[in-house]
Amino acid sequence: MKNQYCIIMAGGVGTRFWPMSTTTHPKQFLDILGTGRTLIQQTYDRFLELCPATNIYVVTSDMYEELVTEQLPDLPKANILTEPARKNTAPCVAYASYKIHKLNPKAITVVAPSDHLITKEDTFIKAIKSCFAKAKNEDCLVTLGIKPSRPDTGYGYIQFIDSPIDEKDKRMYKVKTFTEKPDHEMAKFFMESGDFLWNSGIFIWSTKSIIASLEQNDPELANVFKEGLEFYNTPKEKQFIRQAYNICKNISIDYSLMEKAKNVYVRSSIIGWSDLGTWGSLYTHINHDKGSNALVGKNILQYDCKNCIVHVPKDKLVVLQGLEDYIVVESDGVLMVCKKQDEQQIRNFVNDVKVQKGDKFV
Repeated sequence: MKNQYCIIMAGGVGTRFWPMSTTTHPKQFLDILGTGRTLIQQTYDRFLELCPATNIYVVTSDMYEELVTEQLPDLPKANILTEPARKNTAPCVAYASYKIHKLNPKAITVVAPSDHLITKEDTFIKAIKSCFAKAKNEDCLVTLGIKPSRPDTGYGYIQFIDSPIDEKDKRMYKVKTFTEKPDHEMAKFFMESGDFLWNSGIFIWSTKSIIASLEQNDPELANVFKEGLEFYNTPKEKQFIRQAYNICKNISIDYSLMEKAKNVYVRSSIIGWSDLGTWGSLYTHINHDKGSNALVGKNILQYDCKNCIVHVPKDKLVVLQGLEDYIVVESDGVLMVCKKQDEQQIRNFVNDVKVQKGDKFV
């Protein structure tokens, strides 16, 4: 396990979970599921099965450093890598990969978001171990693909073909194409064809392979972080990273690399996965009462309500009557009531609140 590392990406804002998720306290630091552990804590716990705490790195925004320290007290302070600006996933991956590679050139890493839900933990661990084995023995980039359960338009899709080599793991395939979020017709076609998986945004590779691939497919980005080799793991690292993020572009790892590289594989998995992108996606993961309402909160009384999501603090008494297909969320003095079918508007609500009421509520 000493060569196995984990990079947890925890810099996002998650406005679609407003009013619970705010700029100062985004969703990865919230116990959205009402389990007693926040999403980042659940992610950290999961990866302790695969590598020691000393090999887990969290990449987050400068402004969330304290939150990470507070919520993951066993994580070494030096393993919290802070970004001075939000530049998407590719700079985050490049930074952590060069830093870890300098410490251990034999490192195999799993890169994962901090705010995803995985309900079949044992199946997940087994899948990652299989990907680790492949990444250790081959120059390849592996992504975890999720078998689609519905024609969802909110996810990216990966088209796969049989692997050109004899794989020990029969769920390992060669990637043919990546497709960004399709429309409903296309998503339906993808699902029915059986040749597509959801893109989970979880990646496995050796630092050697990811660095070689970055230098080949996105030399502009790679060069920015390669210049820091003498500074990583020294007191000068922070200052170097401030300059690097000043000049590096804002780009996702999918665009920077995955869509261009030729050595990309996907491991098909059924792990009870959700990226918890919206309140609607949360609805399916919380137990329902007899009216099919998903309720989080100790003091909720509901009368004749159906198919609602209600998320309120445990000390708050809430009485609801006659609501159907609504989202009701109360957090820090902000109450939002919104039709489930219109939840895409939440981003607009956040913008309007910012403009009309200032940053205090967002």
